[in-house]
Amino acid sequence: MGGAAAAGTLGRASAGSGTAPEHAPTVLVFVADDAGWKDFGCYGNRGIKTPNIDQLADEGMLCEKTFLTAPQCSPSRISVLTGKYPHQTGTEDLHMPIPPGEEILPTWLRQGGYYTGHMRKTHYGPEGEKQFDWYSKEVGDFQEFLAEAGDRPFFLWVGFHDPHRGYDRESINRRHDASDVSVPRQLIDDQATREDLSDYYDEISRMDDEIGEMMRILEAAGRGNNTLTVFFSDNGMPFPGAKGTLYDSGVGTPLLCRWPGRISPGSRCSSLLSIVDLSATILDAAGLPAADSTEGRSMLPVLLGREQENRKYVFGERNWHNCDEHMRYVRTPRFKLIRNAYTELPFGNPADVSMSPSWYSLMEQKNMDRLTPEQARIFQVPRPAVELYDIREDPGEFNNLAGEREYADTVRELGEVLDQWIKETGDFPPHERRRADNTCRVTGVKFTWENKAMH
Repeated sequence: MGGAAAAGTLGRASAGSGTAPEHAPTVLVFVADDAGWKDFGCYGNRGIKTPNIDQLADEGMLCEKTFLTAPQCSPSRISVLTGKYPHQTGTEDLHMPIPPGEEILPTWLRQGGYYTGHMRKTHYGPEGEKQFDWYSKEVGDFQEFLAEAGDRPFFLWVGFHDPHRGYDRESINRRHDASDVSVPRQLIDDQATREDLSDYYDEISRMDDEIGEMMRILEAAGRGNNTLTVFFSDNGMPFPGAKGTLYDSGVGTPLLCRWPGRISPGSRCSSLLSIVDLSATILDAAGLPAADSTEGRSMLPVLLGREQENRKYVFGERNWHNCDEHMRYVRTPRFKLIRNAYTELPFGNPADVSMSPSWYSLMEQKNMDRLTPEQARIFQVPRPAVELYDIREDPGEFNNLAGEREYADTVRELGEVLDQWIKETGDFPPHERRRADNTCRVTGVKFTWENKAMH
């Protein structure tokens, strides 16, 4: 489907009347769907083939400590586009659309003279879709978008479907096998899990191909030198112990930023960053003011190497995703504190995670009482109300320090910081806005496709 026709289907935004500042960059944002933050060559995974994403890192900045506001698709994406935390827009549950009257990034850019478009997966609902000028399902329509934009600066948001499940080997080139993969400690290292991971790697490589194709089209059109290119993922890998959790495996994201002549090639950022700041950063790069409603602050001084620190703390949440949860986290460069409200219930895994070969391997070993402590954590019940991890010493977040005497002050300090964030952002208490599960917390079986109303 071509861009103009598709845009009409979703609802075309009215043209902006503003004029973009002189030399305003074009902006190209690539969003992976369920890609773990370390599953790229440039982030240290030597078994995966991601040459085009690695090239973005070589030509720009690789951010080492960037975190999401939610470990699930739509709340995470909407949070980026609004510059708010999911509960602030009422989109904290999976599949909740942007409500009427909620402006997002393309509207602010369009008002500043930008031509705006989006591709592939949207997942923010009709009120969000209609705030873009153009839409297409096909990466190949990028040239059409460039022609539509003409000489104007543009903003294009590309929401990939890869590497979201399900995996179809018939539709993808096989580039990885079971020997290529790195098996996380929370999974069973068996053939089924390794093949599951190799399918996941293949989908990441397919996305990498499409990113390379779009970058070549951009360069051929002569638009590459003044384009801010951003790559991130909406949540962690779709495997047990990652997607849907508030561990770094669920809320950590790759963040690559390329802007020739402005961002130093091959640079790395070790500052603590939150993806809620991305919209404010893009507006800052465009020479436009941040929206009054946003919680975000510009990361541009860090990306340009002018400042070393952006945030002292980052925050996020997990709510309904097949199972209802009320979990919150605060993270510093060294420590993370997580609060779990529903401690009497097993963790609610997303349904696609608990219908995977990796899950079935875990369940088989669980039924034979053969799980390691790292593998058993996802099944723990009752769950601790408070978890504290020293990320420097325990990057996998397997050793909960919340009950240790020497960490009592850290628990207290981070608890107070989290309470303040809850108050300032208008977060709701655990007994409100609850929704019934549609997936069994014990077996992982999805027992109904109905999403029950909130109460």
